[in-house]
Amino acid sequence: MKSKINVGVIFGGRSVENEISVLTAIQTMEAINTDKYEITPIYISKQGVWYTGEALRKSDNYKNMEKLQAECQEVYLRPIYGDNCLYKVRKPMFGSDVAARLDVILPALHGTNCEDGSFQGAIEMTGIPYAGCNVLASANGMDKITMKMILAQSRIPVIDYTWFSDKEWFDSSERVVEKVEKTLAYPLIVKPADSGSSVGITAVHNREELIEAIDNAVSYSKRIIVEKLVEKLKEINCSVLGNYYECEASVCEAPIRSGEILSYADKYLGGGKGSKGAVKQSEGMRSTVREIPARLPEKDTEFIRTTAVETFKALACDGVARIDFMIDEADGKIFVNEINTIPGSLSFYLWEASGISFEQLTERLIEIAFQRKRDSSFKTTSYKENIFNYTLSGAKGAKGTKGR
Repeated sequence: MKSKINVGVIFGGRSVENEISVLTAIQTMEAINTDKYEITPIYISKQGVWYTGEALRKSDNYKNMEKLQAECQEVYLRPIYGDNCLYKVRKPMFGSDVAARLDVILPALHGTNCEDGSFQGAIEMTGIPYAGCNVLASANGMDKITMKMILAQSRIPVIDYTWFSDKEWFDSSERVVEKVEKTLAYPLIVKPADSGSSVGITAVHNREELIEAIDNAVSYSKRIIVEKLVEKLKEINCSVLGNYYECEASVCEAPIRSGEILSYADKYLGGGKGSKGAVKQSEGMRSTVREIPARLPEKDTEFIRTTAVETFKALACDGVARIDFMIDEADGKIFVNEINTIPGSLSFYLWEASGISFEQLTERLIEIAFQRKRDSSFKTTSYKENIFNYTLSGAKGAKGTKGR
């Protein structure tokens, strides 16, 4: 009897989006077809410690982290190519120190240190196939400044912006304010360059608010981006599924926001309050109030879906991503706002509305992971020749020998 493929679902992480990642992972694990796949949940704590255990699959258990961690086992991966084993930190006196053997990894991580290429680089060292974007696409997609530079060069429309570093701000805040005001007119929006889930993002209307917003943003990131705020804004999201050479776009959605920008509460708490004013328990992106499919003119829908695919390819993405757009209803112009290379809830709601179930989505992601591994196996990574087998004359050997 053929054994099941073991899928390591990794989530959490040293990120301000740790809890949202947990919700994405739990929803994803619930969607995976257990007739075909084994699931190994792997949680990375806010302190960077890795755990595995069945208790990680229930959201209520995260209310008491000390108890949850005590019920689970500390584990780690070795950065040795070809070693697919997840090892126990506390080795037993008898028996194996292997907690699980992973056939493929499905990351459900969000934010800094997780979605920005850091995690992907670590997994590349092991050679274990993994779903989603590689190191380059993850890093470029996470950093809003780099992303906009690439898209602008690819003639994909982005809103006017300027940027600076935290050191520039600390050294000469007046000069930075002058630069911003010379480049852009109020109102503006201030963002940490590599943060997500609307964390650290503030709309500003004057110099005083700008200074306060930047002071907040530099606590999250070393690079800050300031953009022109679209006042008559309609936000549209579209997901893309596939790889860097062949992919498809989902239907579009219009998330409903409670203020000038789509806030953390809008995304994960359905606006933040229940019917009696009590804070709702989040269900990740499932909590967002949205219009789906978005009511748009057909030409706008097609432009967004086409541009979403172009963005996905320009950034060399794989797996599933969500591209967020802005429509300026004052003039009808459409801009790419950002890309989420591991979107909240993996954007399953957009694919369900497109005729692909959450289970089918996870299946596709796993297939894409294996396909990328197969494709990479045909690329040359080293030469068979060993230069040390050739005669070298010490330091002078680099310049050749006499008579040549």
